[in-house]
Amino acid sequence: MSDIRQRKHDHVELVLNDPQVDRHASGLDAIRLTHRALPELDYDEVDTCCTLLEHTLSFPFLISSMTGGEGAALHRINRHLAEAAEACGVAMAVGSQRIMLEHPETAESFALRRYAPSVPLIANLGAVQLNEGVTLAQIEDLIDVLDADALYLHLNPLQEVIQPGGDRNFAGLAERIAEVADGIDVPVILKEVGCGLSAEDIELGLRAGVDHFDLAGRGGTSWSRIEALRADDPLGFEFQDWGLTLVESLRQAAPYRNRATFIASGGVRSGVDMVKCVIMGASACGVAGPLLRAATESTEAVIEVIEHFRRAYHTAQFLLGAATFEALFDNRQLLLQQSRF
Repeated sequence: MSDIRQRKHDHVELVLNDPQVDRHASGLDAIRLTHRALPELDYDEVDTCCTLLEHTLSFPFLISSMTGGEGAALHRINRHLAEAAEACGVAMAVGSQRIMLEHPETAESFALRRYAPSVPLIANLGAVQLNEGVTLAQIEDLIDVLDADALYLHLNPLQEVIQPGGDRNFAGLAERIAEVADGIDVPVILKEVGCGLSAEDIELGLRAGVDHFDLAGRGGTSWSRIEALRADDPLGFEFQDWGLTLVESLRQAAPYRNRATFIASGGVRSGVDMVKCVIMGASACGVAGPLLRAATESTEAVIEVIEHFRRAYHTAQFLLGAATFEALFDNRQLLLQQSRF
């Protein structure tokens, strides 16, 4: 098995078996919410729906990028995730599709529209590959396989430095991103993979014609640690907690809320975390790690995890006296004073 194909399997195994990969340091635990003892709402009438990529979601939940590639196990994971996304009315992003460029036979694991006909699906490619000769035609093929509603261009400079044989030329990448944003028919979403986006990154993205960002802050899965384990490289452990936390990235994004849509990910571990992120200006919340083990088992197991998130989100929304998503979104009055940000 080639390195890129083996890497996909290594990543899944390490996330499942090393508890320290999940860093539990998003900053969300320090955010305190108010409570309404008299919410003046009927719990059963609270509307948790929101809109993302011109689709209505049952609540602002996105199954974040995990995997895809060669082998029945990876195909099964993506199928379970896609079927659960459809059943629960939530969005889904696939793992990096770079493997399709080198091994076209792996496309089958990304052909998920048959399992999720009505929800948003997001294709995925490492942005640095634009400096390695990937063409617009190839990108369109990645989008078409998925019948995707958007394209993640993920940014992972730390991971690439630690990863053996990583692609490290990020020079002039904003210009390449602009060419893609102008050249394809679906929105580009710039996404970090666990170190957060700064205001400067968002500015560069906006100038490149991007108006969707997945902040993917520090606090969830540490890809630096994963690559350190794969390569037995101590540098990866030294940088396993590098970057902006999710809360810090949400602060960085605050001035741009009227110009862009933001997805919060990187340590979102509960429905209450999701509510906090929406209050701080996120239009949706990405979750990956808590779903992976369930995805190796069955669609029903994934649905069970998502439904637990949904019930907690619904309950928190009710206890804040917020009847709709709009009543939560960017409503800092719902944060206790010591949690103002």
